[in-house]
Formats: sequence, structure tokens, C-alpha cells
Amino acid sequence: MNREVNCKVECINGCILGEECPNKKYAQETKIFLENTSLDKMLEMAEAARMKKLSEPPKWIIPDEI
Repeated sequence: MNREVNCKVECINGCILGEECPNKKYAQETKIFLENTSLDKMLEMAEAARMKKLSEPPKWIIPDEI
């Protein structure tokens, strides 16, 4: 079954492809990360990412037609 699925939309309540999910390896990696990483470490990582984002210069989007 080669069905294209928009996971962000169709799998909100869980994967609809089950064993045929092409993203299954990421689910296993995520499970391992969650089991082996403390909540304090996750919050520290999120804060570091937030600070990095805040310190970046603004990105301007110039439309093709003005």
C-alpha cells in the first residue's frame, strides 16, 4: 500500500498507517529520547533553541511584486 498521507493532518489522533508508516523509525527514536532524557534537560534544550532564535537577525521576505 503506497498511500501518501499528510501526517500533520491525518494522524493527529495517532498513525493511520500502522506498521506501514514510513516514519516509524522516527517514532522509535522519539520513544528512546523521551525515556532517556529528563524533563529538566528537555526544558534546557528548548530554552537554548528559543534563545538562539531570538538572537538571530530578522529574516525579511520581499515579495516578487511590489
